[in-house]
Amino acid sequence: MTQLQVSEKDYSRFKEYLEKQCGIVLGDNKQYLVQSRMGRVLREAHISHFTDLLNKLESRSNSDLRQKTIDAMTTNETLWFRDVHPFEYFQNTLLPGLLKDKSRIRIWCAACSSGQEPYSLSMIIEEMIAKGLINSRVSIEILATDISSEILSAGKEGYYSRLALGRGLSPKRMDQFFEKQGLDWRLIDKVRNRVKFTQLNLKDLYSGLGKFDIVFCRNVLIYFSAEFKTDILRKIHGQLNSGGALFLGASESLSGLKDHYEMHQYKPGIVYFAH
Repeated sequence: MTQLQVSEKDYSRFKEYLEKQCGIVLGDNKQYLVQSRMGRVLREAHISHFTDLLNKLESRSNSDLRQKTIDAMTTNETLWFRDVHPFEYFQNTLLPGLLKDKSRIRIWCAACSSGQEPYSLSMIIEEMIAKGLINSRVSIEILATDISSEILSAGKEGYYSRLALGRGLSPKRMDQFFEKQGLDWRLIDKVRNRVKFTQLNLKDLYSGLGKFDIVFCRNVLIYFSAEFKTDILRKIHGQLNSGGALFLGASESLSGLKDHYEMHQYKPGIVYFAH
């Protein structure tokens, strides 16, 4: 099969298009990434040349092609309980503190990919309920959003391969929370049903999502420009209740919004609380 050819001119056009659509900034000399991810999109759309694809995308005449392009360029690998320590802090400190004076807790996982992060939180909640640490009258809601409709659909179904489960999930939790169905494993209903998946472009408004006590926006800001990062963090602040917590990825920071958040260090991580 012939590899997709992307000229310098077309790569520049595509970079501009992608940043305008979803904020992702492709660096220089990343043609190989476009070639590896976009070949299938062209084949399925029966488009022979990358230039023709760009012409169609820029004409805005094909929303399905736009979505498939975004899906191809934003699908990223993810892990269960990624980095471990944010989930330990959530379980041991943050959630118990909120449970002391709240009967309804809302959590948002932004850029959730195929659901490993929100489902990791839901498993922790289920474990705490089983230990009697969460009253049955307490409502805990998890909203999971992503720009990719394809990956959201997969996450909502809750089916995972053995390989995917091996990326951060303990054998104990696999046995406790998954059921073998055919070649895959599926999350049990009470863990899956706590999470609501909905499509969201981080460029859009967040006001319709409501207010949250905790937001996870981890390992996604690294793909955006400094200006867009600041815009996202400002909009997230507007959706956090006073004192609400924000978790970022290990290599991400507040990008000059220190007046909006107070940084709190817990070993070995950092959480930001909204003023």
